[in-house]
Amino acid sequence: MNTVEELKAEIESLKSVIRKNNETIQSLQKLNSWYEEQLKLRAKEKFGRSSEKACDGQVSLFDLFNEAEALREPIAKEPDESIIIAEHKRKKSKRGKKLESLPVEVKEYKLDDDELICDVCGETLTVMKKEVRKELVVIPAEIKVVEHVTYLYSCRNCDKNGEAGYIKKAPHPKALIPKSFVSPSLMAYIMNQKYTLALPLYRQEQEFKRLGIELSRQNLSNCIIKGAELLKPLYNELISNLMKEELLHADETVLEVLNEPGRPATAKSYVWICRTSLYNKHPVMVYEYTSGRNGAYAQTFLKNWQGKYLHCDGYAGYKKLDGITLCGCLVHAKRKFHEAHVANRDNEYARQWEEYIRKLFAIEKEADKKGLSFEERLELRAEKSKAVTDSFYNWISDIESEILPQSLMGKAIAYALK
Repeated sequence: MNTVEELKAEIESLKSVIRKNNETIQSLQKLNSWYEEQLKLRAKEKFGRSSEKACDGQVSLFDLFNEAEALREPIAKEPDESIIIAEHKRKKSKRGKKLESLPVEVKEYKLDDDELICDVCGETLTVMKKEVRKELVVIPAEIKVVEHVTYLYSCRNCDKNGEAGYIKKAPHPKALIPKSFVSPSLMAYIMNQKYTLALPLYRQEQEFKRLGIELSRQNLSNCIIKGAELLKPLYNELISNLMKEELLHADETVLEVLNEPGRPATAKSYVWICRTSLYNKHPVMVYEYTSGRNGAYAQTFLKNWQGKYLHCDGYAGYKKLDGITLCGCLVHAKRKFHEAHVANRDNEYARQWEEYIRKLFAIEKEADKKGLSFEERLELRAEKSKAVTDSFYNWISDIESEILPQSLMGKAIAYALK
């Protein structure tokens, strides 16, 4: 028969096995959760929205056909100032103020003189009041041909005397592009449609055709390339102003170039964006194309910058900049926590982080709404934002040991700590 000591030793051994098994189970559960996260994340990347925002300015096919229904509101009644009574004038609504800057065409509807008769007593009718109904009228784009006819003059007297002919040309504007029908307004229209309204050239080609104009995509493309060349001095001036700023924001994103000499269409190219603060009196935003993402590109683009602070994501390439303090981006951090929350809706930690970031964004909205100065905004952040941020990092320190480092939540925490 086993002694008491042997039984105790066996119990301790079994407890140790149980502890190891529990640790193995927890590890496998975390690993299984990680695999589930990866599957959900891949499904979201393939079938879901590409942004954590409900509406980020990108219009999907779903949005295209459902936008009107999703955003509809009851048709508002006319503003109160639409009825003007002789004795007083009602207070103008916000809508009325918005229309004040637009040109106004007045159309009046009156009775003819022979109709100004009272049907009851036969006396002449007088104006009691006016009812005003306003409409916004849109005039579609008008395309016309402008012929620039320049006259040249010669001296007949010189011709008669056998002297060298004297010719004088009337002053005239130069063509934007030699031997081309492209006007400044046409070039501006094409570039605005493409880069402001995101209308591809093939759609612009179709729109011009509906207006009775044959402009191929090749014509439109050449117009944009020539326009970019003409705008190069302005671009250089913007960069010159950018380099004078103490603080800049930078980011880079993948761009697919279909027809680039010496490179396959599947090769990754990048567009780097560098901009001043949103609150600058004269904000500047500049895009630069590169064929790669090496940190040397950041060095080259910002080689003349003498600033102190660069607000960017966690990309290591920015660390090659000497003498610069890199400032982390909370929006990028938010995105990683959001991915963790989408992949696992039961993850209370990810949801809690989004609560922190919402509080911070709400403070910024409060500052914008009040129109605070830089100093007032700094004071507000010191009073409210710092407390939220400190709470967030204290919370991260408490839960970090519980999270699998390779999970989406673990990566989000690691990014936030960096």
